[in-house]
Amino acid sequence: MASLHLLQPLHSLSSSSTLFFSQPSFHFSSSLKPNISKRHNLSKSLTLRFALTESDSTQPLETETSPKALLLQLSKSFDLPSDYFQQLPNDLRLDLNDAAFDLSNGPIIDECGQELGETLLNLSRAWEQADTSTSRSLVEKLPELENSLTGGAKSAFGRRLISAGKRFQGMGQYGKGELQKIAKAMITTGKVLSANTSSASVSNEPNSGTRMLKFGNLQVAVTPQKAYTGAAIAFIYGILSWQISQGIQSIPENSLQYANDNALLIGKSLRGSLLALFYASTVLSGFTTAGLILLAKQLSSEEKE
Repeated sequence: MASLHLLQPLHSLSSSSTLFFSQPSFHFSSSLKPNISKRHNLSKSLTLRFALTESDSTQPLETETSPKALLLQLSKSFDLPSDYFQQLPNDLRLDLNDAAFDLSNGPIIDECGQELGETLLNLSRAWEQADTSTSRSLVEKLPELENSLTGGAKSAFGRRLISAGKRFQGMGQYGKGELQKIAKAMITTGKVLSANTSSASVSNEPNSGTRMLKFGNLQVAVTPQKAYTGAAIAFIYGILSWQISQGIQSIPENSLQYANDNALLIGKSLRGSLLALFYASTVLSGFTTAGLILLAKQLSSEEKE
């Protein structure tokens, strides 16, 4: 009996110990389900938030690279002191004139339209006159004109901005780097405007092969007809120069009477100078005639292409 009484507590102890050790394992396994569901919901919320953030972050980048936004940045880069262009050194003033020529060179009205073409012409004149205030007011109009441009006009406008921007880029560092900011804005805007046009519209743009010669504020378009006309004029001028030189040479020196030896030396030197002048004019007229004829043929072939 005593042994039975001793064994009974051991049996109850073993059973209780079994329950004691098995119970926590049950609660531990059951507590994993809510944690997994919470982590699953958390991952969903993080994925959703990341997707929303990513979709929102792409929208400002698209607006920042739009042509109108870039033109606004370009207008801000021209916010310079009123006498900025006038204070540029002479070599930079020449580069500024070159930028004006690249901006308005060629048939600008036909390529860019009436309103934008006139604006760019006025802007190039402002650069030539080193008028900073006028150039700033004209550049501020460009964002408003961008919406009314067609694909071909945008492409032509972009190419002109790139060409003029490279002129500003070649000016180097001056002042606080204002010229480089202008160059970067012009080149970036020009590339975006050119890239937005399709290759078909670019290939269908008029490529007349017209070239411009600029003499100060005067621009002359070089066409095949004008080149042939210039060749004819040069040919006639060459014939006249040859005839005059032959007339001077045909006069014998002994037929002229001089007051003294000094007058004789002066007369001979003058005769020699005139002969050299008209002979040189004849040769130059011949080269000019040949060059203009070749240029006219080249322009004609470019028009046919």
